[in-house]
Amino acid sequence: MHAIRQHETGPPDVLVLEELPDLEPATGQVRIAVEASGVHLLDTSLRRGEPGPFPLPDLPTIPGREVAGVVDRVGPEVDATWLGARVVAHLGPVPGGYAEQAATGVEQLFRVPAGVGFPDAVAAVGTGRTALGVVELEPATPDDVVLVLSAAGGLGWLLVQDALARGATVVAAAGSPARAARLAALAPHQVVDYGEDGWADRVDGVTLVYDGVGGAVGRASLELLRPGGRLVMFGFSAGEPTRLDTGDLLRRSITAGWSLGPRMAALPGGIPGLAGRALDRVAAGGWRPLVTTYPLADAARAHGDLEGRRALGKVVLTSAR
Repeated sequence: MHAIRQHETGPPDVLVLEELPDLEPATGQVRIAVEASGVHLLDTSLRRGEPGPFPLPDLPTIPGREVAGVVDRVGPEVDATWLGARVVAHLGPVPGGYAEQAATGVEQLFRVPAGVGFPDAVAAVGTGRTALGVVELEPATPDDVVLVLSAAGGLGWLLVQDALARGATVVAAAGSPARAARLAALAPHQVVDYGEDGWADRVDGVTLVYDGVGGAVGRASLELLRPGGRLVMFGFSAGEPTRLDTGDLLRRSITAGWSLGPRMAALPGGIPGLAGRALDRVAAGGWRPLVTTYPLADAARAHGDLEGRRALGKVVLTSAR
């Protein structure tokens, strides 16, 4: 099989395509002929040698944890009816997704519904489950004015759709003119480019902020909240979380919370339950993921574009099968 391997930490070009022996599934595992592999911002941090929710992997490593494809081999003690199944899986703490084959336990598998493509399935099992957790913890209402940061990213794109479906007034925000222009396809009530000076002066009446950016943009968004407003944080692509303290909450009469981790895991069905429900929502047409695809061999370019905010939506590597 072909796979992307990383032998050292560093810039995107440390990701190289290599030919490796085919995988053999262990007891309780299946082998997936991978058609689509998800690329996460976390992958770029680990590539640079910056630990986060997952520890730095032993090198060399095959990055990536989200895969979709067809089961082409089953290991001992696995029902043979899995053979030929269209599946998607999150591999968990052990990477290995940037490859033509992946081996994982049957308990990690979700069947991909008919009509759902493999790139969209990958978007659902990773980004989709996080988006669903955010909105289940803090759903928008018809009375809300919702500001979605990084709305042209894979997660923000889904959050905009959810808030619109719930009847909220939605302000979709992105960090460049090109990304802001792409948001017109979602038909939000307002689009802003927070890369422009004075962007916050054009936004009024915000009651709910979905913040995956942090830094100065997150802080400016917090200051837009009306009394009784909610700040929902789930990331900090700017490099640091939104700065706030108890005084902010008291003076502004707002609430703020971090949605990732134990809070999200405590939702019904835990993280696997969120993934399954997100996949069902995509299958039903309730969510239309935005996906940018790259050939597997172009993983380094995909990383560079993701870090440089040039890629829109969820970044996915596709097999050349």
